[in-house]
Amino acid sequence: MTDIKIEKKGHILLIAWNRPEKYNALTLDMYHQLAKAYYQLQHDEELRVALVYGEGKHFTSGLQLDDWTAVFSQGKLPDLAEDELDPYGLSGDVLRKPVIMAVQGLCYTAGIELLLNSDIRVAADNTRFAQLEVQRGFHACGGATIRLPLEMGWGNAQRYLLTGDEWNAQQALSWGMVQQVVPAEKLLETALEIAESVCKAAPLGVQGSLMSSKYVRQTQEAAAKERLFKDLKPVMKSKDMQEGLMSFLERREAVFSGS
Repeated sequence: MTDIKIEKKGHILLIAWNRPEKYNALTLDMYHQLAKAYYQLQHDEELRVALVYGEGKHFTSGLQLDDWTAVFSQGKLPDLAEDELDPYGLSGDVLRKPVIMAVQGLCYTAGIELLLNSDIRVAADNTRFAQLEVQRGFHACGGATIRLPLEMGWGNAQRYLLTGDEWNAQQALSWGMVQQVVPAEKLLETALEIAESVCKAAPLGVQGSLMSSKYVRQTQEAAAKERLFKDLKPVMKSKDMQEGLMSFLERREAVFSGS
């Protein structure tokens, strides 16, 4: 069983996180599978839109942290192969086709940051969001520190980035972070309807509109992206990071010292 399922449905690329027994926690291998799927979306001219969703009760509990610590301590994202495109939009080519996301249950850390690099978002009414990184000894590094203040407003973003507390689907809707909240049993159906509507529109018009919108975001984000992993590197080497990792592995609350 693959941890990321890829399926073409007409002009739609279906991308499913498929590790429900582990709450769809994101491993390095899953990241590379996602990157290959985004590359496929970019370069397959039959494809017009992607729909990303999660199998099981939860979209994702976030990173499989012990799988990522060594990479983050190097101060960068994983290196990409020629047939991969960064799904978080922090490096490499800009995706010129739209991505729709459907999330439910837990949508933590890496799930939120993938959501923030998508274009249309649908959430089940049971969705719970959280950027938990500060409870694990480091800070968000998949784009949340850059994009969440723009999506939610400065104060709302800092309320949750600096505490790791949860917010819910209705809050996300009120802030404009998601565009629709539906019952969980209607989630995939609703997202597919939106994807099919995008597919009916003129492909070049859709791509041109999307790239025009993204150009503004690219110019605003460029300086922040440059600093993101430079600032993360010393944090990842701290005693607090080691404590955060041990608390994650031992399933306990971390006790930080600020060193």
